[in-house]
Amino acid sequence: MGVQAARVVFPAADRAEIAEAVSEILRSGMLTLGPYTRQFEAAFAAAHSAGWPAGEPPHGIATASGTSALEIALRGVGVTGRDVIVPANTFYATAAAVLGAGGKPVFADIDAATFALSPDTLLAALTPDTAAVVLVHIGGLITPLADELTMACEERGITLVEDAAHAHGSTYDGRFAGSFSAAAAFSFYPTKVVTCGEGGMILTGSAPLADEARIYRDQGKGSFGANHHVRHGYAWRLSEQNAVTGFVHLRRLAHFIERRREVAARYDEALARLDGLVPLPEPSSCRSNFYKYVAVLPPGADRARFKQELADRHDVRLSGEVYDLPLHHQPALTEFAGPALPVAEDMCARHICLPVHSDMHDDEIDQVITAVGAVYGALAGV
Repeated sequence: MGVQAARVVFPAADRAEIAEAVSEILRSGMLTLGPYTRQFEAAFAAAHSAGWPAGEPPHGIATASGTSALEIALRGVGVTGRDVIVPANTFYATAAAVLGAGGKPVFADIDAATFALSPDTLLAALTPDTAAVVLVHIGGLITPLADELTMACEERGITLVEDAAHAHGSTYDGRFAGSFSAAAAFSFYPTKVVTCGEGGMILTGSAPLADEARIYRDQGKGSFGANHHVRHGYAWRLSEQNAVTGFVHLRRLAHFIERRREVAARYDEALARLDGLVPLPEPSSCRSNFYKYVAVLPPGADRARFKQELADRHDVRLSGEVYDLPLHHQPALTEFAGPALPVAEDMCARHICLPVHSDMHDDEIDQVITAVGAVYGALAGV
């Protein structure tokens, strides 16, 4: 039996509850910005409330996608015509959100131990016109340097924004993703730990920024029912059907993370026996949701062959990298390429992501471990 790269998990009881709610939504005719959107916003904010400076749950603003959530956040903090620092190893959407908000992406190198910005790589990328920095929590890991990055930005009057698309429920030192910046953007794409098919969420401790975000997501209207547009917004609303799906799925977050962490612990134990295949370490104060389990192959390893052998010989398919082509090498972003970024380039070329499902079975974990050991041993000649 094969192990797929990812699996969407909706237990039967959840499917039934969602189906009943969707029927109710269709009967009511309230298909967008209705009660389920408000419930989902409140529940997601409450689930990430620990560690916010005000000691209260943040404001949650549901959007049509994680990309739109990030663009709205950047519009809200004001980056038009200015530079925004983005790590080179993130998804294209991070840079696209900067461009959509009117900013110019400036790509920065990363720390190999965390796959995230460090204070040094941030400072190396600073320009005289830097307006904001996007801290990306790759694979669900919040860098232990998050507070130092926050301080570096505050000292220079630069706004920090989090791309927390991977980081539902992840913490550092007891503080949830989203609590380190002016605003954070989450994604509910189907592969995410919590999903509603398509959708996103902004979390912010700022009531004025939350108000701005609600205006931007609804065509820039000053109020829902009025033909009165005060911002250059867009159709970034979340449907009620998506909202109730996310609202129900969110209840599983703690259980999903617990299982994913159990899978990761088994992988850690197995990889410790393989010389040269090194997992991305989880620092002691961090608690990742293990949206991705990242490991780094030794220099010179043939990643494509490694993945093909796993699939062909053992029916194990690895999930997509995070990410294989750095942003400054993306054809659509060549005009912003800038200098070489050696650490990001190296890590993008050498890492793999082992399958982690929120309901992964023990026999699937065993199959992955056996397959990785056999293929890696053969390729490494051990």
